[in-house]
Amino acid sequence: MRLLVQRMAQAPYPPMHTLTPQQAKLAYAKSVGVLDVPKPELACVQDLSIPARDGAALQARLYAPTEAKGLPALLFTHGGGFTIGSVDSHDIFCRVLSSLSGAAIVSLDYRLAPEWRFPTAVFDTWDALGWLAGEGGRALELDTTRLAVGGDSAGGTLAAVAALHARDQGIPLALQLLIYPGTTDHQDTPSHARYADGPVLDKALIDWFFAQYIDEADRSDWRFAPLKSADVDGVAPAWVGLAECDPLVDEGVMYADKLRAAGVPVELEIYRGVTHGFITMGRAIAEARQLHHDAAQALRQAFS
Repeated sequence: MRLLVQRMAQAPYPPMHTLTPQQAKLAYAKSVGVLDVPKPELACVQDLSIPARDGAALQARLYAPTEAKGLPALLFTHGGGFTIGSVDSHDIFCRVLSSLSGAAIVSLDYRLAPEWRFPTAVFDTWDALGWLAGEGGRALELDTTRLAVGGDSAGGTLAAVAALHARDQGIPLALQLLIYPGTTDHQDTPSHARYADGPVLDKALIDWFFAQYIDEADRSDWRFAPLKSADVDGVAPAWVGLAECDPLVDEGVMYADKLRAAGVPVELEIYRGVTHGFITMGRAIAEARQLHHDAAQALRQAFS
């Protein structure tokens, strides 16, 4: 990890927070896959279109390890500070998770900032979950009684919020799979101070992401900061995977503690010596490959 961080620092690329949003989207798209594990082949990879409440058609992708009917399904929301990232950026991760878990994965291309600010990404996730739990899941011949939500980073935030929404809407979930999620309204935990200068994710980039996505007055809204939710009782069991050297690690632990205090079953794993974003570095980082297996095992157990 240290070697990768040193090489990133030496790379002749401007810091992402100095770019325009469009430049950042393109730069990130070009960088994905460089450190990822080889792409698994699956029995089914299918592009989907999911209706949103405002009439938009949301793009998504279904991954399934077999052609069998009745597979359980995970709705996955990718990371990227609500501003960058896509189904393509997390294609290999979703393939790996589907292959190892035996579950179908529906990866959502929710709409991104700054063109689509808060709470559009939240509503897109809720709409996709409702679709998957209803007509969409039935049309795909998935088992709509065995559903989960998951995501990494900003996608982990969206998944945590979707789990709360599912509880309120009476949609039973087997699991919420939260990989280094953001959960607080303001970044004032000790780990944010400790890793303010990075590596990989630093204060300048976090501030830049949130400036694209949300107004300051909205930051205490639980749909942005699920740690602010007044009530997490009865929400789905959680598997939380965190990176030790990450500004977000403390708020991930805090959210796990909040869930546990409400009687929600929680499994928490902190992967030592790695940074934010490590799950797509499996070619170089053994902890990434370990997380792939741990997350898949959590899904298998939840769906059984």
